[in-house]
Amino acid sequence: MAHRVLLVEDDRSIVTVITEALHDDGFEVTACDSIARRDALLADHDFDVMLTDVMLVDGDGLASIGAVRQLAPNMPVIVLSAQNTLDTAVRASDSEAFEYFPKPFDLDELTQAVGQAVANRPAAASAGESEEGALPLIGRSPAMQGVFRMITRVLRNDLTVLITGESGTGKELVAEAIHELGARKTGPFVAVNMAAIPHDLLESELFGHERGAFTGAVAQQIGKFEQANGGTLFLDEIGDMPAEAQTRLLRALQSGRIRRVGGRQEIGVDVRIVAATNRDLGPMIADGRFREDLYYRLNVVPIHLPPLRERQEDIGALVRHFLGQAASEGLPGRRASEEAISALAARRWPGNVRELRNAVFRLALLARDEVIDRETVEDVLPLPTKAGEEPGKSGFDAAVEEWIDGARPADGAVYHAALAAFEKPLFELALDRTGGNQLRAARMLGINRNTLRKRLSELDIAPESFARRR
Repeated sequence: MAHRVLLVEDDRSIVTVITEALHDDGFEVTACDSIARRDALLADHDFDVMLTDVMLVDGDGLASIGAVRQLAPNMPVIVLSAQNTLDTAVRASDSEAFEYFPKPFDLDELTQAVGQAVANRPAAASAGESEEGALPLIGRSPAMQGVFRMITRVLRNDLTVLITGESGTGKELVAEAIHELGARKTGPFVAVNMAAIPHDLLESELFGHERGAFTGAVAQQIGKFEQANGGTLFLDEIGDMPAEAQTRLLRALQSGRIRRVGGRQEIGVDVRIVAATNRDLGPMIADGRFREDLYYRLNVVPIHLPPLRERQEDIGALVRHFLGQAASEGLPGRRASEEAISALAARRWPGNVRELRNAVFRLALLARDEVIDRETVEDVLPLPTKAGEEPGKSGFDAAVEEWIDGARPADGAVYHAALAAFEKPLFELALDRTGGNQLRAARMLGINRNTLRKRLSELDIAPESFARRR
């Protein structure tokens, strides 16, 4: 007997596509376009899984999920939505949806999820309520939808998360969202930036110290671990952590206990660790600057934040959000024309979302008219003279300067960070030019072939993928 699927969707073209795909996989599909019809069908028939849109002709399909749980408590629910915000993803997670798919979705992934939902039908399910609100992470691009889905997967557990991404992409916002939307939201959220603390004071900052532990320790100090007890400790720029502190951090993660500097007593702490870095830790592990065992302790759930240049379709929403934020902070109320947004979207934004925010605040302050147009953007935010270059600078010089301005590596780390950032694209270019031939690529680069093969493996570069480009 075919498994039965209830599809609640008011877009007829989507209904047709999903129905045909599920029919091909052997499912029987019943479709409706409203909450009222959905509830009537659930009252009279049994279904193995339900697919539902959020915004329906007579209401919110997620807000009314409680009625579904009462009528079919054991039925898995898969949520489809064009309202591609973090808030929607979290609401889907709070409703204990089996899976959440932002539109447009991959049809093969959807049909696979339906099969998995039927095969792993839960013994029980319960409704969950979630407050709707203006969450700080914004983006409907596929890249950001992936980030939202990863966030929802870690809200009901205490797994350690490692957030990677360029400077200015919003890594701390992700950490705050994981805390504020998760089970530890009533506890403290404590953030510490490894790059901002002198290395000789970092252990004291993290673990605290006893009076007299070192010169200047005139009183006992409680460290960040103890301050975050019962909540979340956000370790920003973890790649800048010195070796000695890495060892103590690893011990704390393994045992759940810390010892203040100069102290003898071990103290139990209950914290969730969320770490972040804008650096490629692979080369740092390879040359001994970052502990491999610590990396695996931190990288339980990786979340990568895309740079703004890879999610340009989000710039319009971000600009509108920042203009509203600027107005709430006392700057003149402004609107951006579509031409202005197109002009902003055409830029590279090496400083990512942080740079865009600062630019929008500048536009709000300096624009003469209520509506910001393309001319205002070009006047207030002039471009460098030629293709992103300053006069007298080569393309490579400009690229290096743009990277440093965007990544903002800590003092003393610029050399290694620059090598890590430029090594991968350099190897990829050499493989592209040689059609994936590693021997020729090694000769071009002037390095040993075994060295090249080792670095390709560490950088996760597949030479065979370049052979197909010839």
